[in-house]
Amino acid sequence: MDWLHSLLFHDGQFLGIQWHVWKVVGWLGNVVFTSRFLVQWHATEKSKKVVVPALFWWLSLTGSLLLLAYAGLYQRDSVFVAAYAFSWIPYLRNLLIHHRNERARKECTACGHTTEAAARFCPQCGASLPASHP
Repeated sequence: MDWLHSLLFHDGQFLGIQWHVWKVVGWLGNVVFTSRFLVQWHATEKSKKVVVPALFWWLSLTGSLLLLAYAGLYQRDSVFVAAYAFSWIPYLRNLLIHHRNERARKECTACGHTTEAAARFCPQCGASLPASHP
């Protein structure tokens, strides 16, 4: 196992990287931002239709803010900062839209199933639902 240790730890560096707090922030941002694709893929496979869950937008927002902090506060790289400076806006907007839609959902009085705000009938039992108010 000495070969593995020497492969991973070379010249006192793990994976050839000089680690410090900002490197951890940058790598964490990359991991969080990349993991959103796994979340979206899983949700789509599970539903058998394209689905973008709220967790996707939370991971997008968190990952982009971590990468923006790394780029702006540590790297001070204008290209990197420009790439993430405004990317959080649509992520936050999608989270707000998701929150509004969740709040506006209706509950069927006949079976208790929760459905979309625009639904007129319960997809579970077929009961008529009350009209939505804007």
